[in-house]
Amino acid sequence: MNHDRDISRRWQLLAIVAVIGYLLWLLGPVLMPFAIAGMFAYLGDPLADRLERLGLNRMWSATIVFVVIMVAVVGVLLLLIPLIARQVENLVSNLPRYGDWAQNTAWPWLQARLHLDPHTFDSDRMLSAIKEHIGSIGGVATVVIGKVSRSGVGIAMWLTNLVLIPVVAFYLLRDWDRLVAKVDGMLPRSIQPTIAHLASESDKILGAFVRGQMLVMLALGTFYGVGLGLVGLSVGLLIGLVAGLLSFVPYLGFIIGFVAAIIAALVQYGDWTHVLLVCGVFAVGQLLEGYVLVPKLVGDKIGLHPVAVMFAVLAGGYLFGFLGVLLALPAASVIMVLLRYLIERYRMSELYNEEGPDDPVIAEVDAVTEPAGGDVVVVLPTDQPPSP
Repeated sequence: MNHDRDISRRWQLLAIVAVIGYLLWLLGPVLMPFAIAGMFAYLGDPLADRLERLGLNRMWSATIVFVVIMVAVVGVLLLLIPLIARQVENLVSNLPRYGDWAQNTAWPWLQARLHLDPHTFDSDRMLSAIKEHIGSIGGVATVVIGKVSRSGVGIAMWLTNLVLIPVVAFYLLRDWDRLVAKVDGMLPRSIQPTIAHLASESDKILGAFVRGQMLVMLALGTFYGVGLGLVGLSVGLLIGLVAGLLSFVPYLGFIIGFVAAIIAALVQYGDWTHVLLVCGVFAVGQLLEGYVLVPKLVGDKIGLHPVAVMFAVLAGGYLFGFLGVLLALPAASVIMVLLRYLIERYRMSELYNEEGPDDPVIAEVDAVTEPAGGDVVVVLPTDQPPSP
């Protein structure tokens, strides 16, 4: 009876988890503002808790932290948007120079080294395609505003999402501890200690990732942007920001930023001095990331293999679009906590520890001996003739 009840309870829990996962998958397109708001609330909760310990009530603590976060976000946007717009305009205006360098320098060099057909690369077609896409990036604000202005529903949805993020972030920040306590109170008492332990471990990993990795991305983007700007690259700030933002995927930001900066240096200056300066900037950036930023800000709590990181980002983007990319690594970190727990449960189970009967095939082998000379000799069964 107890065994049947335990099986029934597990099926009930599995059904609840499956329903919740299915609902999240269905509601994926409308979860973006709530996910961003939840990220802001999660980032601000430790600071609000610290203000509470200093004597402020939760409302005032949440209000102060919320105002600080909003001022910081608005300030960053007001600073970065004009800089990025100028960088994109500069890149678009210099596209003919990149096309000329590709046509007269890069393509002939590749054709000579790889023995390719001269018509393999159509630089004019590639240049027009790149210019079209980059131009669309430069005017993305105009395009978005033009689209939403032609649709009343589009305007309503756009404004709703824009307003929802700070509103939801404030309420989540104010009621964060209360919501966590209510969720904890709704858990079945039989699994509450296990869920509480897993939630605590997940919180440590998410704290290390969300807070630490964002600081790493910001620091690397600033370093690469300033460093490439000092080298003299006209699009150095744009390349540095892209490399910093992509640094959450191991080596992706470094590879894309390094290749783009090398090409920009060759096109703009055409000498090896600036190429070596670019190499120096990225070499120092890698040392800074590997020996200072990641150990100090993130540590080794996440424990995700680079291949797992790449798979998580691609799978998240495929399943949920940009929201999946945004939440891929935090979700992968939590999944790693669950997998570690399941592995430990498996190692403590009878399936792992119970010894089975001797394998009759292995028992046919009489012995494996190692003489003094170090050669390993396998003694075969008597009914098996030796090989010639």
